[in-house]
Amino acid sequence: MDTGFTVECNFKVPGNDKNYPPTKGRIPRISKLMALAIHFDELIRTKKVRDYADIADLGYVTRARLTQIMNLILLAPDIQEKILFLPEVHEGPDPITEHQIRKMVLSSDWSEQKKIWDKFMS
Repeated sequence: MDTGFTVECNFKVPGNDKNYPPTKGRIPRISKLMALAIHFDELIRTKKVRDYADIADLGYVTRARLTQIMNLILLAPDIQEKILFLPEVHEGPDPITEHQIRKMVLSSDWSEQKKIWDKFMS
């Protein structure tokens, strides 16, 4: 099965010929992975792909790695939102790592996840 998608972006403000310089920071890795998990979940729900195995094959990753990424969907919705909107990192390590987040996913209790999140972010 050959599945692909194209994203078109226009970085100019309509009616304004100014080009804006790129930001100097970088998006935290966990934010990118969270966005991927949400996107992959949407692909499965809309039946654009059959299952995780299809996504793993298309993305050239192991099923185990894809499961790690998809487990981010098990986080409380407000934590998912906070991860998506973490501030850009201008220097040094990311404020929170995937390894730390995996500890949160071990609990299916959203209130417990929130306590762990608060501990990480304090």
